[in-house]
Parts: sequence; structure tokens; C-alpha cells
Amino acid sequence: MPEGKRGSDEEIRGTLEGVSGLLSHRARLGICVLLSRHSALSFSRLKELLGETDGSLGAQLRKLEDEGFISARKEFRDRKPVTWYALTQAGRDGLRSHFDALESLIGRS
Repeated sequence: MPEGKRGSDEEIRGTLEGVSGLLSHRARLGICVLLSRHSALSFSRLKELLGETDGSLGAQLRKLEDEGFISARKEFRDRKPVTWYALTQAGRDGLRSHFDALESLIGRS
């Protein structure tokens, strides 16, 4: 294999390491993108926008929360519980790194 080709493959392999496995799931990526555009969104609004079931959305939110990408705040409105989600700084940084890696990969193709 020519040396230039090997170097290019190594660069691609390195760039792939920047692609977040956490954000490779459609719903988790969608959650982070939506939250990057809003200060906070409720569970019901995320469910509506993403077309996810309660169980699926809850599981994806939990994974993002466990990794520190989002924060959750609970309150009551008209005696009903409402959970609000916001993107943390770690989530913003992770989303930016994920997009940068994808852009780099696309630029190499």
C-alpha cells in the first residue's frame, strides 16, 4: 500500500474516534440538536417533535443524562408533573465534536 494511502487511512481512523457513539442513535442526536436550539424543552414536547414512545424517549433521555449531556428539572404545572430538559455544556461540547468529526469525514470522501 502506498505511504500516502496508509496515512490517509490512519487520519480517517482518528477522525472516526471523534464520532460519538452516544450521538449515533437518531433519537439521542435529535434530542441534543433540539435542545441546542432551545433553553429547555419538556418531555411531552420532545416526544411530539421526535415521534418517540414514552418508553423509548425516556430510555434515550436517561442515557444522555447519565453521560452528563443533558440535565432534567421537574416541576408541577396545574397539579401535573412536568420534566424539563436542557443541554449541558458537556452536551454542547460533545455535539460540536461529533459534528466536527462528521464534517471532517465528509470532507475526506
